[in-house]
Amino acid sequence: MESGAGKHWTEEEVKALLSVWSEKNIRKQLHGTLRNKGIFIYIAKRLQELGVCRDWKQCRAKYKNLKYEYRTVKYAHNSGDATKTMKFFHDLDAILRYEPVTQLAAEETGRCSATEPQLNTSPTTDTTQ
Repeated sequence: MESGAGKHWTEEEVKALLSVWSEKNIRKQLHGTLRNKGIFIYIAKRLQELGVCRDWKQCRAKYKNLKYEYRTVKYAHNSGDATKTMKFFHDLDAILRYEPVTQLAAEETGRCSATEPQLNTSPTTDTTQ
């Protein structure tokens, strides 16, 4: 599956990204990590093994976009609007539903936002900017 920088992600490419993202060690590293270039370099290499040729920046951008779209749909569903949908919602729900920061942000502000998980208190998290 050859893909250039300007090409849209195919369904197979997104499925491959989700399969790598769903691995426990990847989820753990992504959760609460602000400086995550190394993780996305690793994800890009794993995707290449699966036949998906994307660089780390493309992987990070797709990760962020999927996460934002998921939170938008999740908020709509929680607000009673079941008309909003997305293709990989259930897959993303299985991956993201255990992120406590998303729930905390929703409770504090009354809405879900695309905030990066910055409130994690694990000793490996770099919260300084």
